[in-house]
Amino acid sequence: MKSLFKETVHQEIEERIKRLSNNSTPIWGKMEVSQMFFHCQFPLKIALQKEHPELKPNLLAKLFFKKAMYNDKPWKKNLPTHAKLKVADSKDFEKEKEQLLTLISEFSNQRDKKDWDPHPMFGKFTYDQWGKMQYKHLDHHLNQFNV
Repeated sequence: MKSLFKETVHQEIEERIKRLSNNSTPIWGKMEVSQMFFHCQFPLKIALQKEHPELKPNLLAKLFFKKAMYNDKPWKKNLPTHAKLKVADSKDFEKEKEQLLTLISEFSNQRDKKDWDPHPMFGKFTYDQWGKMQYKHLDHHLNQFNV
């Protein structure tokens, strides 16, 4: 599994994002591209301690879904999104794109940080797991928009 802590992977993700336009349409799901940009900011903000959503620790999630956050198996299309992470309203394409790119760079630039705070829902992740998890989430949604 690729990691967002690798500079080449960081560049790959940025290039894929830059290929999207306001008219890009998903091949599955209901989000518009600007909503996807906004949605993809949540996990990065959580990792960077910029947002503290009320996600309660969940034993079932830890036991059955935590490994899926960072393993090599792709996520299925149309997976349900936690209610607190859903995006229903319209978003500004350029603003959300730039904010996402900024957060991706900020996260990737933390590649020397080895001690990360626990995830509010899943608990402790290792350095490698944080990098892989962020890549996997972004890759899933960029695949959703066929880039």
